[in-house]
Formats: sequence, C-alpha cells, structure tokens
Amino acid sequence: MTGRIIAWLLLFTLIGVIAYGVYSRRIDVPERYDPFAPYDVRAPQGPFTVYKRWRTMHDPQLCEAALAESGLVYKPMADSVGAGGCALNDVVRITQADDTRFSSPFLAMCPLALGIADFEHRYLQSAALEIFSERVTRIEHVGSYACRNVNHQQDTALSQHASASAIDLTGFVLANGRRITLARWNDEATQDASFLQRVHEGACYYAFDTTLGPDYSALHKTHFHVDMGPYSIADERFVRMDASPINEIPEESE
Repeated sequence: MTGRIIAWLLLFTLIGVIAYGVYSRRIDVPERYDPFAPYDVRAPQGPFTVYKRWRTMHDPQLCEAALAESGLVYKPMADSVGAGGCALNDVVRITQADDTRFSSPFLAMCPLALGIADFEHRYLQSAALEIFSERVTRIEHVGSYACRNVNHQQDTALSQHASASAIDLTGFVLANGRRITLARWNDEATQDASFLQRVHEGACYYAFDTTLGPDYSALHKTHFHVDMGPYSIADERFVRMDASPINEIPEESE
C-alpha cells in the first residue's frame, strides 16, 4: 500500500512539473496540446479547447485578446450608464462577423461577443453549408441591450439584456437570398427546420451559457434568446452553475 501511495505521489509530482514547464514556456508543445495557449475561435478543436475557452471567458484580458483575433468587426465603447440607470461596462459595438453582417449593429460584453464569434464560425456556417450548400451572409436579431427586468416584470431580477450580455436572434439569410426565420421551427421534415434545430444545438451546447427557443415558452416563439449569464439553461433543461437548489432558478431567463 505504501509503495502504491508513493507511486501516485511521484506521478502527480511529475504531472505538476510538466504542467508548470508548459505554463512557464520552459517546455514547448504544439499549441493544440497547450492548455495555456491563447483561445482561438478559428482554430480546430483540440483536447484543451473547452478549458481554454472557459479560462478566456473568465479573464477580461484573455477575452479581449481572443476577440481581437475572432474575425468580428467591432468598436470598443466607453463605459456609460444607459437609459434607466443600467451600467454598460467593457462593451463593444459589433457590426459583422468576417463577411457575415448583422441586421443592425449591437452592443455586447466580451463573453457574449466571443460567444457570437464561436457560434458563427463553428456551428452556424457549417450547418448552412451542410444543409443548403450556402453560407449565411446575414444574421437577424431584435437587439441585445435593454435596461429592463426579466420578462419586463417589476418583481424580477435584471435581465442579461440590461448589461448587454444577451441577444435575441430571429433569422438568417443565405448567400442566395433565402431567408430562414423561427416561424419555420415546427415545419417538420423541412430543410429550414433541420437547419434551425442544428443552429439551436450549437448555440445551446457550446456557444452560450443560456439558449431559449420556441420550445421553452410562448415568449420565445419568434426568436432564440442567448446569453452569457450565471445560469446554464437550454429550453426546459437547466442547471444552476453554482449548484444552488433548483427552486432558486427563475422560470424565465430573458
């Protein structure tokens, strides 16, 4: 037993030495296998992609550096207090993602902006190419920043929209002019419905912390609400990130 314990201790020590060597750049490894390398939304996914993304989303400097290489066209905005008293801190104004335009510019905190870049690069375009053999050239939305409470109710907490940490996506336009909106969500066995389901899955399981669509409630019948808030919610399935009791989670998160 003592020998086994010593063996495990030596193994953990070796792992720690190697990890420190990689972190301090004394040991060179390919970027794909370097957990401390900068997160790149355009790079192929590797064994440490999830960790690098998590680390970036929780470090303002790392997030800013990753955003600069994301392909998004944006302009940093000065901190301000908007109408209604909601503070806007460390936000950018986004106009497009590579050659994909948005229906209008919108404000976003860095994690949301990086989530949009992930969503567009890793999921949206691949789904469009596989199903329609066309790229998405326009993403339609009905806004990100709005100084209000959840569901516009007086007795609820501030919405993620109040800090520009959420956006409501309503449709997508392909290079050939075809427009796909959430109205086609329930059109079974159609290309539009298949595309929207694929887009929803990509948004839900990787790009954003919260994704709410038509199956969540009537309030989301016409859009995907996505945000980078403290909850991880996907339609009727949700888990509180801090593992608090489930009855503390609001019924809506928009």
